Amino acid sequence: MADNGSRVTEFILMGFQLQAELQLGLFFVFLAFYLITMGGNLGMILLIQSDPRLHTPMYYFLSHLSFLDICYSSVIVPQLLETLGTHKMVITYERCATQFFFFTLYASTECFLLAVMAYDRYVAVCNPLLYAMAMTPQTRLGLVAAAYSGAMVNTVVRTGCTFSISFCKSNKVDFFFCDLPPLLKLACSETKSREQVIFLLAFLVITTSISVILISYLFIIWAILKIRTAGAKAKTFSTCASHMIAVALFFGTLIFMYLKGNMGKSLWEDKIVSVFYTVVIPMLNPVIYSLRNKEVKEALKKTFKRMKISQGV
Repeated sequence: MADNGSRVTEFILMGFQLQAELQLGLFFVFLAFYLITMGGNLGMILLIQSDPRLHTPMYYFLSHLSFLDICYSSVIVPQLLETLGTHKMVITYERCATQFFFFTLYASTECFLLAVMAYDRYVAVCNPLLYAMAMTPQTRLGLVAAAYSGAMVNTVVRTGCTFSISFCKSNKVDFFFCDLPPLLKLACSETKSREQVIFLLAFLVITTSISVILISYLFIIWAILKIRTAGAKAKTFSTCASHMIAVALFFGTLIFMYLKGNMGKSLWEDKIVSVFYTVVIPMLNPVIYSLRNKEVKEALKKTFKRMKISQGV
């Protein structure tokens, strides 16, 4: 709907445009994924808070990663479930802008936080004797605050550039949430300069984060190669393996969506990739860090043992 045929006041999220039976099936699949995401990430946060052995910088950052996964999944999935379950496809202009803002904020913060986590692993592996002095509570807080601050700058500019565009060609967003590529297709005003600013910011956020990660891991790999025993090498590498998997999944999908451009991409490819990083990756992260981390597995066993004792089993 538009005011006097000029300004869009609400959007219609077209979603996946499937048959009713398939839509209902997707509703239950995404609902299950979302509940697992919430349970897994909340469980990870509570586990880290409750077990003193996990009160270390690495797990401090991991608890923030779990918090971000909860937040940015919650920005998207409830809206998706509402569309699939009730066929209510209308979203107000204000709600669309709010969803866009918070999704950008949490996704950008996760980019920077993954870089912070790589730097943490670099200090732990390459300077183990100075690790406690380098990663003080104040330093950890400062690094997390820097991640949120950098993300906030990107979010304010990106949201401002996007929603200062006039949308009057149509109000039908051929997507399941308010994301940049489908919104730009509805623009009837000049967008080139704004797109350049948005692309530059996305490029800076992603390449800065990836650069920190790559440099950190180059030093880590060099340090691991200098270790003499195979067992020590494997143990050191295992402390970084979970983070490397999480980085590959998250940044791989972001690069495909926002830096590759539109050449050779179909809208269905965009939707599938978006489902992967908004629904699947937040669900997988707790699993990745649990299955490949001895300390987390031991803390889980200890927690389950306490629960059995308290229940008198």
